[in-house]
Amino acid sequence: MSMKINKLEIENVKRIKAVKMEPTANGLTIIGGRNNQGKTSVLDSIAWALGGEAFRPSVATREGSVIPPNLRVVMSNGLIVERKGKNSTLKVTDPSGQKAGQQLLDSFVEKLALNLPKFMEYTGKEKAQTLLKIIGVGDQLERLEAQEKELYDRRRTIGQIADQKEKYAKEQPYYPEAPKELVSPSELIRQQQEILARNGENQRKREKKTELEAKKVVLENKVEDLKKELERLRDQLGEIEQDLMTASKDAEDLHDESTAELEASLQNIEETNRKVRANLDKDKAEDDARTYREQYNSLTAEITKVRDSKTELLNTAELPLPELSVKDGELIYKGQQWDNMSGSDRLKVATAIVRKLNPECGFVLLDKLEQMDLDNLKEFGAWLEAEGLQAIATRVSTGEECSILIEDGYVVGADQPAEEAVPQPKSWQKGVF
Repeated sequence: MSMKINKLEIENVKRIKAVKMEPTANGLTIIGGRNNQGKTSVLDSIAWALGGEAFRPSVATREGSVIPPNLRVVMSNGLIVERKGKNSTLKVTDPSGQKAGQQLLDSFVEKLALNLPKFMEYTGKEKAQTLLKIIGVGDQLERLEAQEKELYDRRRTIGQIADQKEKYAKEQPYYPEAPKELVSPSELIRQQQEILARNGENQRKREKKTELEAKKVVLENKVEDLKKELERLRDQLGEIEQDLMTASKDAEDLHDESTAELEASLQNIEETNRKVRANLDKDKAEDDARTYREQYNSLTAEITKVRDSKTELLNTAELPLPELSVKDGELIYKGQQWDNMSGSDRLKVATAIVRKLNPECGFVLLDKLEQMDLDNLKEFGAWLEAEGLQAIATRVSTGEECSILIEDGYVVGADQPAEEAVPQPKSWQKGVF
């Protein structure tokens, strides 16, 4: 069962002259009063009594008092904690009468319970880190968040490159009529030379035909003129006619090839190649953009996977409140970040986290609850009772919501001890020592 404060007695600490009180075991005990009457001094006294020298006020003794501070706190388990004497020496007595010290107090008193405003002043990320360390997933979540950040940064870079490539590809001109590969001038010249060579061979055959035709004429003339040589020349004539027939047939099947297309290509090769290069650049830019976009989508999937792991980690963690979680390094309660939470919800979250830090500590100290309206106070008090927690708080008020009122260092309505006698310096008299 968690420890709580049953009784406390305070004398001569800061603004306190003498205060005795028994806080409510479960729920909210409000110490009310006007400003500068000693309300906060009560909380400081409890923190000093239980928290040790780290919580000792810089000026502990009440101004004007010659009697040192005297603190006595009775805990719910029977422990009695006292600080008194010139040096405010600590004395811890357990129910069996055994003596103990600060180490025993530290085992069940959570430091943040003595100074809850310190926790509430943390940044959002510091609050979240405190919670994650408490529930034992801080290191694991930190690794996942580092992994997520690395993937996010990589994805952002890849996305920027993909955007640049896509923009560059859109800006490039494209010529659908251009060939797929660059045109080589030497190849066109070679093709032209081959055509010219074939045309030259055709010309040679034509010239041979003309020559044979001329010979035929000569021979025919000779046949007319040289009847006598007809028989001798008949065989020669037949051979020539046969050759002529063959040559004529060859000449009829020949067709000259045009070099006009190649000549036009040679003339336009630079323009053609410019278009081809532009098309190649556009194709490459589109391929690059597609590749980077695929990488971007892949990294998005990895980031989603890491975020799902974070969500699963937090969903399976034992959080101190049902609707409390951590998202993007910030505490979230009922769907709201810290700066959007109501005052009572902030106190609930802070108190629940402090209790989770040390379940043995069943109380918290709260200062300056005047910022909360009465409805919020009632809501917070009801939650404390339901959770079996004790809160001792101060509020600048003299209303009915206050459990006790402090005025000029005393509890209003309580019997006040006689004022301490202040020793007066002796006056000097002649002959008297």
